[in-house]
This record gives sequence, structure tokens and C-alpha cells, in this order.
Amino acid sequence: MYILIVTGMSGAGKSNALRALEDMGYLCVDNLPCDLLSSFVELCRETEPHIERVALAIDSRTSVFRHSSDRLLQAAEALKEPYEMLFLDCSNEVLQRRYGETRRRHPMHEDAAAGILIERELLNSLKERANYIIDTTDMKPRELQQELESMLSSGGAMPFRLKITSFGYKRGIPRNADIVMDMRYTANPFYETSLRNLSGKDEPVRDYVFADANVRAHLDSITESLKMLIPAYMGEGKRRLIVAFGCTGGRHRSVAMAEALFERMRSFCPATIEHRDLIYEANDITSRFNS
Repeated sequence: MYILIVTGMSGAGKSNALRALEDMGYLCVDNLPCDLLSSFVELCRETEPHIERVALAIDSRTSVFRHSSDRLLQAAEALKEPYEMLFLDCSNEVLQRRYGETRRRHPMHEDAAAGILIERELLNSLKERANYIIDTTDMKPRELQQELESMLSSGGAMPFRLKITSFGYKRGIPRNADIVMDMRYTANPFYETSLRNLSGKDEPVRDYVFADANVRAHLDSITESLKMLIPAYMGEGKRRLIVAFGCTGGRHRSVAMAEALFERMRSFCPATIEHRDLIYEANDITSRFNS
């Protein structure tokens, strides 16, 4: 039996996550007290037919969290079944807005802003121990479901997965990124007329970007660093690492570097690639050109 403990900030989407996990075949229980964790898992173990996947939401609505989140960690460590922890996070501003829109009372304080700060401090140790962290600040429920589906296999936890992404700084840094690399140190292909409407996926742009010796050295350095870091992350129970490359618009330099790193790392570990702002930048360029 595989156990996924779902925790995180109140208002960050735990209910939506449980609904998605239920659709994925998990037996889901919301707001389980820490002290009942072991007993509940034992009950699941004895159930026929055998329960293979369980998702348990445990958060600050459970009164023991107002004293210490260590009790959850102690209860989890006492389990005889394999477990992992998913932490759902969200920016303070969006959490406060959500509480204002729903007019619900925050479980930690009558004032939502104060409650959010109290809860964040309380849950820091859980976030540090989490195998998965999802920031739902800019996510819709369907996007959260898709993220969970890509993160978890039908039989339990995925093996370690590397996600490589590109982005444009003018639209902000990806909130879930673990490692962020700035590509704005090298010449921008945007200012070359023949390259402006191409992207980092096109060979002329890649040739232009990697003509810079610093870029080639950067690629070698991050490749070797990841090959050293990934086994260490796995040893600490981490299951995913997100490496993000940024440039001004997220179309040329960051895309070229992300593509190059993906080609190097895909044989080392399971890897995926995403170009967050490529479609937006293409639309921006077309709009400027037509105007």
C-alpha cells in the first residue's frame, strides 16, 4: 500500500487535490487527526479487497497542528507502509483574496492575514520534508489535476523526474522552480532580424546562442552539477527537480539552453521539457510586426 499525505496552506487547494486523487483511484480521507493515522492505515491494511493507494489530507484544521507539526512527522515515521508527502503552497496575497471571496474563517485566526502568517510558520518543517511541492497561486483546478496526474503514476509514486523549462522574466519566474538560471548574460537573438521570428528550437538560433563560449561552459557546468545533485536528491526522498532557464521574453536564449540540457539529461534520468512563454512571445512578435 502506498500512502500520500496531503498537507499545506489552508486555501491552497487540498480539497481540489483530493477530488483529483480520488479520480485517480486513491482512497481519500480529509482532515484526519495525526493520532489516528496509524490506526487508519492498519484498518486499510486489513480491508478486503486490498487497498493499494491512500491519500490523507492532514492540515492546520487538526487542532494538534496549533501546537506542533512534529506530531505528524512522528506519526508518519511510525508507519509500516511506504509514504510520501505532498505540500500545497500558495502566495499570501492570493490566499488572503480567496478567504475574502469565500468569507470563510481561517482555521488559525479570525483575521485571515494573521492566520496565514501563523500557519506558514507552523508548516515550514513539513514543507522542508515534502517529497512534492505544488504552488497553486496561478493554477486552475484542472491544471492542478493535470499536475498531479503527471506527478503520480497509477501504481504509486513516480521515480525521480527532472523537469526543464524556459520562461521570460517579463512574465515572472516560475513559482515551482527549484533552480533558476538567467540567460540574459549572452547576446539576444531578438536583435538579429533574421532570427527574431525564430525560436530557440530552431537551429540558426541555437547556433547563435552557443557561439558564445560562456554559454557552452554554462551548459557543461549545469550538466555535471545535475548529475551530482540528482542522486543526492533521490537519497533525501525527493522525486522531482525543476530547472528553469530565463531570458527577457522566453523565446530564444532560454529555449535554446533548455533544449540543449534536455538532450543531455534525458538518458540520465526521466526528463520532460516545457517552454512556458514561447507561445505568448510568438503572439507578441506577430502583433508588433502586424502593427
